[in-house]
Amino acid sequence: MASAEYRVQLGPWAELQAEAAPIRFAVFVNEQKVPAEIEIDEWDEPSLHAVARDAQGRAVGTGRLLPDGHIGRMAVLAQARGAGVGSLLLTALAEAARERGHTEAVLSAQTHAIPFYRRHGFVEEGEVYDDAGIPHQLMRRRL
Repeated sequence: MASAEYRVQLGPWAELQAEAAPIRFAVFVNEQKVPAEIEIDEWDEPSLHAVARDAQGRAVGTGRLLPDGHIGRMAVLAQARGAGVGSLLLTALAEAARERGHTEAVLSAQTHAIPFYRRHGFVEEGEVYDDAGIPHQLMRRRL
């Protein structure tokens, strides 16, 4: 998937870790103060990962698709926010979930990002809950 300025590559953790992990640490650990020891987890290896790159080939965003169809670890570097990178990543991961036979995509949205996910067809479900000290909301979308 690509736009005029950005393109998304999908692949295994072994292939994309070197670019995805620093983005996740910059956003989740440095900006949002998620404990570093929980950022990389047992779900990275079996998941499909996405990395968005700018026109110069620099990695600026990432996300992952778990084997069960959950989308997670969506992160875009501050300098690339508002440019459609998150939308490209989400679209690529939802399409990959559909191609893998999932009938819906599920994610745990930080509450400040709910409007973004709503624009992509996701609907809130259940109550807001805490994850790593950040309020989250379960959301799902039919594929």
